[in-house]
Amino acid sequence: MEKEKILIVIPAFNEQNNISKVIWDVRQHIPNSDILVINDCSLDATSVNARMSNGVKVVDLPYNLGIGGAVQTGFKYAHAHGYPYMVQIDGDGQHIPQEVGKLVNAMARSGCDMVIGSRFLDIRSYRTTWSRRLGIKVFDLLFRLLIQTKVTDSTSGFRIYNRKSIQLLSKYYPEDYPEPDAIILLKKHGLRISEVGVEMRPREHGSSSITPIKSPYYMAKVILSIFFSYIRTRW
Repeated sequence: MEKEKILIVIPAFNEQNNISKVIWDVRQHIPNSDILVINDCSLDATSVNARMSNGVKVVDLPYNLGIGGAVQTGFKYAHAHGYPYMVQIDGDGQHIPQEVGKLVNAMARSGCDMVIGSRFLDIRSYRTTWSRRLGIKVFDLLFRLLIQTKVTDSTSGFRIYNRKSIQLLSKYYPEDYPEPDAIILLKKHGLRISEVGVEMRPREHGSSSITPIKSPYYMAKVILSIFFSYIRTRW
């Protein structure tokens, strides 16, 4: 698996202060990978800064599609170009490229179709807001009840996908806050998922779109989406 080409997809919206460092980190720790930056119609110099790095492919979306549309663009590119593996690394600098090796090894060891990098699996040092921790616990309970699957970090966007999951998600990928909903989608089609503990760092610039005030709305929206996905699965 180490010799097969990996596509690193970096969705980015207004990440002009982070994108160059993220690309540099990927180059340092995953030198044989291809890098694709999906610029989600940023209002700053994200695209310009990304293009300053040699060999990086940049797709500039004409409209802001959100994280779901940006990542699905990556799936479509990976599928069209025949990549056997795709890794999602967010453009805000929280995901550590050096940890990608853990995702690769976990996929090779488990034979799963998607491996999630979890902040909370065997890693005790990561701290997040109480509202996000509560949401993750609620989602974990739902996954246990609906699909009999334990997922400690369903909102993590730090993931590796194989060819089967790339093909599926290139056709359909949830639009808003898609990470939890995609788990249901993959299980619906009989694909296997697993987690591996990884380290993450706090973002250096900018702020998360999920604020404490927005958290109840986010949770309600994702819970409804999970239930709708499950109902479609049963039907």
